[in-house]
Amino acid sequence: MRYAVYLPLLFPLVAALAARPLGERLPPRLASWLLTFGAVVLAAASSLVLGMLAITGLIRFPLLARLANGRWSAQVAQDHDPASLSVGLLAGALLAAAVAAAAWMLCRRVRTLAAAAAEAACMPGRDQLVVVEDAAAEAYAIPGRPGRIVVSTGMLDALDPAEHEILLSHERAHLRHHHHLFVAFAQLASAANPLLRPLAATITYTVERWADESAATATGDRRRVARTVGKAALAARHTRARSRIPRAALGILGLGQAGPGPVPRRVAALMAPPPHNRVLPLALTAGLLLATGLCAAEAAHDLEALLEMAKHAASRG
Repeated sequence: MRYAVYLPLLFPLVAALAARPLGERLPPRLASWLLTFGAVVLAAASSLVLGMLAITGLIRFPLLARLANGRWSAQVAQDHDPASLSVGLLAGALLAAAVAAAAWMLCRRVRTLAAAAAEAACMPGRDQLVVVEDAAAEAYAIPGRPGRIVVSTGMLDALDPAEHEILLSHERAHLRHHHHLFVAFAQLASAANPLLRPLAATITYTVERWADESAATATGDRRRVARTVGKAALAARHTRARSRIPRAALGILGLGQAGPGPVPRRVAALMAPPPHNRVLPLALTAGLLLATGLCAAEAAHDLEALLEMAKHAASRG
């Protein structure tokens, strides 16, 4: 197989370096879609080429050729494939690890989302908003049917009525745009390819920025939204530790992850003018994804040609 097969294994490094600048410079809605789609494509492509490299290692073994009724010539495969046997075996091991990690993450996310949906359905009342008596300042959205928004009395006390509306606009945006799915797909991709973890981390930021911008659009006051985000973070910091919150939850403080999101960056972004589409980052990202697809297709074509050559040699022998 030609050396193009290795490029999809290197492109995630480029994407990892570009993730944060894209998340900062592009509109958060566009950045969330672009990074999530890119993470899935890059993870799928890297897994695909690992599988193709593993196949080139397996077809070198005469025993496997005999088990397959001699459908290919192991010697021809060895003579015409530039990838060494050690590379094929390493690729097989990496692919097995990627599949196992992705399967574990998929099961974990399914269980998490199912538990969140069950918790949302069991909450009292039928309104989307659920107010809980708790001195800790907390506010988060739980996906489900229906999704629920949970706000503590501590958070309500920390904000004024106008800021209550901003808070609710933020949480409604999480539910309306299904932000938990963006995070889930990004985590699944980063489990399959750990090089994509910076993309997953950036997506947890861009969905919060997306909700911030939705609240700013609804209220028409970006600075007021920035103050609300800052006040909510300070209130949470000065009250007691958080109670148990579903891992699938997303909130104004970036809940559902290891802790509060990068609030200062979000406040700074809200104090600046709204971001606009930028042609160059979009073109470069599209070019990277297109190159990934072309390299994977070229590698698949080379593998097919190698298998046909080995099969033809076996039939003549």
